[in-house]
Amino acid sequence: MLGYRFFEYSPDPNGGDPFERLLKIFMELLTYTSGDVDEALSWMNQLDRQYGLTDNEYGMGDFIEDLKKNGYIEEENPGEGTFQITAKSEQSIRQRSLEEIFGKLKRGGRGNHRSAHAGFGDESTSELKNFEFGDPVENIAFTESFRNAQINHGIDEFTMTQDDLSVREREHKTTVATVLMIDISHSMILYGEDRITPAKKVAMALSELIMRKYPKDTLDIIVFGNDAWQIKVKDLPYLQVGPYHTNTVAGLELAMDILRRRKTSNKQIFMITDGKPTCIKEGARYYKNSFGLDRKILNKTLNLAAAARRLKIPITTFMIAKDSWLVQFVQEFTQVNNGRAFYSSLQGLGEYVFEDFIKNRKKRVR
Repeated sequence: MLGYRFFEYSPDPNGGDPFERLLKIFMELLTYTSGDVDEALSWMNQLDRQYGLTDNEYGMGDFIEDLKKNGYIEEENPGEGTFQITAKSEQSIRQRSLEEIFGKLKRGGRGNHRSAHAGFGDESTSELKNFEFGDPVENIAFTESFRNAQINHGIDEFTMTQDDLSVREREHKTTVATVLMIDISHSMILYGEDRITPAKKVAMALSELIMRKYPKDTLDIIVFGNDAWQIKVKDLPYLQVGPYHTNTVAGLELAMDILRRRKTSNKQIFMITDGKPTCIKEGARYYKNSFGLDRKILNKTLNLAAAARRLKIPITTFMIAKDSWLVQFVQEFTQVNNGRAFYSSLQGLGEYVFEDFIKNRKKRVR
């Protein structure tokens, strides 16, 4: 057998395919510009002038032509010179968010999530138990059972009884219905800090993870400002902050309404927010208070946390602000719901969401 041949690696001095190199920058800029192709290309031209992204062989005009040829952008109104991204770009942005935040994930087969309970699943574990009436015959571990019989009865006159049989346990599989709530109130871009882009990246990565690895699960995405409404996965790259207050009550009501319609018994809410509830709706008018934790607003929010607990819907809150008075509210909210809370920097948000999502997959959410 010839085997493997190893050669010295010589990196491309030009940095590889110029289109792929520029595409990475373009996709990142699309996330920041909320899918605005013209603005992203304008930024790229500025970066090109400042840092020399292109050369005499491959210019920015070539890159735009390749974007069109490869199906990443298309003319919004033919003849006007404006562009919009395609479904291929939307999927590519989600995929790149997944790789950036969650790293290299092993591809999983079509199936559900592991839980802490043994049962009639489709994946064997290393655990063995004594055979009991009703255990499937195909789960019998024959090697271990023969060894038990030899130990218990000797090898001269081989005998096997029910007490010798060992059964390999299989992991019980479960599906999970998740609602992801994203705060799009004005505070998500206040004080010169962009909080919406990391939240958007997490949502895109989480949706891509579920569609690829847990296709039997459901993920519904809600945004909330003065009101709350549901958006589709394909809408995530275009998500923007608005001139809104934070109506957490509306978001929770919509999330619970969605989960009531889901058939699985395993349900959860992830909420990404940077602060306090500041708004509720009373009939046709909005009751707002931007200056503090208004008890009228907070009481309705806490009542919903308690209602979710009665419905066995845990709420995990990801706070991307650490003001002491906000932390106190989140602690009270979490205690009422019997949920979880994480206080994360913008850089660590993705890791927090991923770790908690995977952790919840290894147990049955009750």
